Amino acid sequence: MAESLDVILVGAGHNALAAAVHLAAKGWKVGVFEQAPVAGGAVKTGEYTLPGFRHDWAAMNLSLFAGSAFFKRYGAELQGHGLEFVPVSRPFASAFPDGTWLGVSTDMAETLARIEAVSAADAKRWGELVAGFGAEAPHLFGLLGSRMNMYALASFMFKTIRAKGVGGTLDMGRFLLESPRRWLDRTFESPKVRAMLGAWGMHLDFAPDVSGGALFPYLEGMAGQAFGMVLGRGGADTIIRAMVAMIRAKGGVVETGARVARIDHQGGKATGITLADGRRFTATRAVVAGVAPRALPKLTGGTEPGFDRAMTEYAHAPGTMMIHIAASDLPDWAAGGALRDFAYVHLAPSLDQMARTYQQAQAGLLPDEPILVVGQPTGQDPTRAPAGKHVIWLQVRMAPGTIRGDAKGEIAAPDWTAAAEPFAERALDILERYAPGFRSKILARRIVTPAELEAENPNLVGGDQVCGSHHLSQNFLFRPVRSHADGSTPIRNLFLTGAAVWPGAGTGAGSGFLLAQKLAGK
Repeated sequence: MAESLDVILVGAGHNALAAAVHLAAKGWKVGVFEQAPVAGGAVKTGEYTLPGFRHDWAAMNLSLFAGSAFFKRYGAELQGHGLEFVPVSRPFASAFPDGTWLGVSTDMAETLARIEAVSAADAKRWGELVAGFGAEAPHLFGLLGSRMNMYALASFMFKTIRAKGVGGTLDMGRFLLESPRRWLDRTFESPKVRAMLGAWGMHLDFAPDVSGGALFPYLEGMAGQAFGMVLGRGGADTIIRAMVAMIRAKGGVVETGARVARIDHQGGKATGITLADGRRFTATRAVVAGVAPRALPKLTGGTEPGFDRAMTEYAHAPGTMMIHIAASDLPDWAAGGALRDFAYVHLAPSLDQMARTYQQAQAGLLPDEPILVVGQPTGQDPTRAPAGKHVIWLQVRMAPGTIRGDAKGEIAAPDWTAAAEPFAERALDILERYAPGFRSKILARRIVTPAELEAENPNLVGGDQVCGSHHLSQNFLFRPVRSHADGSTPIRNLFLTGAAVWPGAGTGAGSGFLLAQKLAGK
């Protein structure tokens, strides 16, 4: 006989867990079933190199979670279940081939001094942007945190026009449509300032010339200046462990190693799930699938042809390779020792290189000079490694999910099994140029290819860590598809959540919390 629950969540990513926390807090009987050995999806931490070295598998930056509406509601309770943050005052920097660097610090004078060294005009403009951020932030964060339906958008537009006027609202609309390059070119004169901010677009599939991407370099720059960055003490999985503990404390079930074979439905209504081991669970109120869109038709056996086709055709971003490094020391940056104090160091020297890298990966080519994000979490949180040692979180962007060739003409490998080592060496060669001698500090390393990312977590299709392109045709009202940005599906009581659903990727738990509020009536 099937066990009965109020809501069943398929997958234990942070959005599904946030939904489960809220519904359990509302008194719902909750069950979460995750096929992986541990909960968290792309937000997990483990000893992937040597004992005592804790590496974040994919996501490291928890700023969005710390600033989220979900954390505002449940932060104190989650902290009671062990959640701990590490505030970072120097969130990000960019190093350049000529031995210079730029970085953003919560110390405004420090940031301005670095920018003024390359452009007095850009330092002045930075100050103006920071001064105006307090007025702009409520509108932008209001949009990103709103429900994505016509009523909510109409309400948002009305409030914005009242506050900014028609002209100001149109200016904001133009900004939301701009590419990173267009906004950066008209805002800053220094190519280095443009590159420092433009690198953030690459995190969300916004190469410099992709429309709709200007928002993210702006927000990351302004938020980094105002708030810094937030890491999880001991690893990003601090949020996962705390949410799982909170769900269980409220009587909910969280099972790992439990693959869902089928979402059961009858008469156009979701009724429960069947696990691969044959166990069945019924859901009296809702089934929530925290899966990539293309997986949903396979789990349901089909809904409506148009919807299922949209799920299957859902577009994913290029992939990412991760290199987890246990090191005897942090990199000795040629640009200066101060770079050791930053959580992220981007090695993305120009907008043109970012655009070329993106085009190469989109064409299925291994980029000749990939973009590197060098995470130095133990500079901020020494609990992640044995005393005096460090972990380096190296994100290699972009990398094709399916290899069709090598832009540099050196790697003939047809797949990731053979390409992993030489492509990782290419990335480490780049790091070595910026931080001579770093190879000698490597104690152990673990290469995680796009293929392995997907094999370990099917939501990361082709190694896409943001679960789908955020280009305008697949964002806002169209994420994941028109009329379903609220996570609804053609099957009653069946909902989709995760990074593929508005408001998209990041650790802010937006789609899960918005859906849970809708289900519970707030």
